[in-house]
Amino acid sequence: MQADELKTIARQALEDRKGLNIVEFDVRDMTSVTDFMVIASGTSDRHVKSLADAVVVACKQAGVQPLGVEGEREGEWVLVDLGDVVVHVMQPRTREFYALEKLWSVTEQSREKSERG
Repeated sequence: MQADELKTIARQALEDRKGLNIVEFDVRDMTSVTDFMVIASGTSDRHVKSLADAVVVACKQAGVQPLGVEGEREGEWVLVDLGDVVVHVMQPRTREFYALEKLWSVTEQSREKSERG
């Protein structure tokens, strides 16, 4: 399955379970670890776990077995590693503290500046 398709499946699962502030980053030119990062928020530890579980179930139904799932016990930040797509589901305060969007935005801006010369 193509990374774009997998990202779409993950995003749809998050939307179906009422994930908040869903953003996607194309990180193919920034890291060799994955192609896309998807970040979403849940309103509580239960909601975060439910969102992550929905992503896992949807991907399995599409024939993709996740490589790993971390953080389910605590429910503050659950990471679902799908290989070409990594999904981060966080509670808002955790998301704000770690500011992954800023990290990837800064990296993307730096890359664009170096491409312009």
